[in-house]
Amino acid sequence: MFKTWHHPGKILDQKNVYTGRVFAVDQLHIQTPDGLKIERDLIKTDPTITILAISPADQVVMSSEYRAGVNSDSVSLPAGIVNPGETSEQAAARELREETGYVAQSVTKMTRITSSEGFMDQFADLMLIKFDPSERVERHFDQDEFVNSQLVPLQQVVDWIREGKVNTAQAVSAIGYYTMFLK
Repeated sequence: MFKTWHHPGKILDQKNVYTGRVFAVDQLHIQTPDGLKIERDLIKTDPTITILAISPADQVVMSSEYRAGVNSDSVSLPAGIVNPGETSEQAAARELREETGYVAQSVTKMTRITSSEGFMDQFADLMLIKFDPSERVERHFDQDEFVNSQLVPLQQVVDWIREGKVNTAQAVSAIGYYTMFLK
């Protein structure tokens, strides 16, 4: 079953056609594991993390931030980019502290997901953070961001997902993974 599962293709030719602040695009000629020769455009990104920060009382940190892809504020879990030299655990603790002011007591990687592996190399590590809501420090935003954060009961977040109010793939995946395998 699935003889070529997780077998890499052979990159025959790779050419960068665009490089921007957040991503680059390469044009690839590939020989696939099953022998096809194909051409694909690949969006290259830095690794990311998405954070399910949950308090002892099952309160989840939810954030609202403007997102260009939907041209509006989006309510989701805190997230960010893993900086060079940083582990996913370090990035998750840093991003939670910077964007929300909450301090991680423990950080655990739940799983890794891909976004659109047909044309992107991006992955997101879904991180579980336990924290004490009474321990909070000053927030530090990047120059081009502003994030509003609130504590929301876990069941409310599940309801928002069911209603389509929270619909980011990473948030749905993180909450789903947590409720299926860890709760």
